[in-house]
Amino acid sequence: MWQPTPPRLVELDRLGDEIAELSAHLEAATARLLALIREFDARGGWNTGFRSCAEWLAWRVGLAPGAAREHVRVARALGTLQALAAALGRGELSYAKVRALTRVATPETEARLLAVGRAGTAVHVERIVRGWRRVDRQAEAREAARQHAGRALHVYQAEDGTVVVRGRLTPEAGALLLRALDTARETLYQRRRANEVVNPAADRAGELPTRPQQQADALVLLAETALHHALDPGAPGERYQVVVHVDAAVRADPAGPGQSVLEEGGHVPAGTSASGWRAMRAGW
Repeated sequence: MWQPTPPRLVELDRLGDEIAELSAHLEAATARLLALIREFDARGGWNTGFRSCAEWLAWRVGLAPGAAREHVRVARALGTLQALAAALGRGELSYAKVRALTRVATPETEARLLAVGRAGTAVHVERIVRGWRRVDRQAEAREAARQHAGRALHVYQAEDGTVVVRGRLTPEAGALLLRALDTARETLYQRRRANEVVNPAADRAGELPTRPQQQADALVLLAETALHHALDPGAPGERYQVVVHVDAAVRADPAGPGQSVLEEGGHVPAGTSASGWRAMRAGW
């Protein structure tokens, strides 16, 4: 015999449905948040004195440092995992599941992992991911060996005298370089700020450097710092000097006649050789 559902149970069902619906909206909002973080990170919006996008998030949004780093990691991963990103955006997967899946997912495997995410709880997904990583350990070792063998750095001089740098590093070496560049950019930023305090009109007269220009300046600072701290203390100091041949007339007057060239043959502006390069050589 059919009996009506007690009002208390009807109300609990309604509350449960509302919780589930609101949770789906939160996951959709999280997907949008991660997309914004990915764009902000890619465009270097955090590079205003902060060392990383995660550090900026911790300051601006109030996330714990670990949570901020995970948000940035997941945001970057979802840039190439469109199916997982879409499922999160529709509220079909929770952020907890997506966070776990992005540790192992690739564009080739995300369809299978998406099915795992839909079928199981967050705890189940975490367990599957741990097992997946164990199975993939040998493949990861082979991939690491391939990446190490493929490491390369090409440095050559272009026809106009500029130096072109192109290379490929392993993920861990690349992460080390990126962190060093971040630190160098921060140092240069602080120097600019200090210069603005002493001379407020210093940077207003010209445009601020673009991000690629900042990266180039940071790389130069890394090279200067490495040589200044003597990578090979037992070697003669002259081994690491950058030698510039400057005519006496140019040293006395940068606008005067004469030449200013690197020992390797590249031309250096007279004003630069008369000041900065001479100081750099003395420091090295």
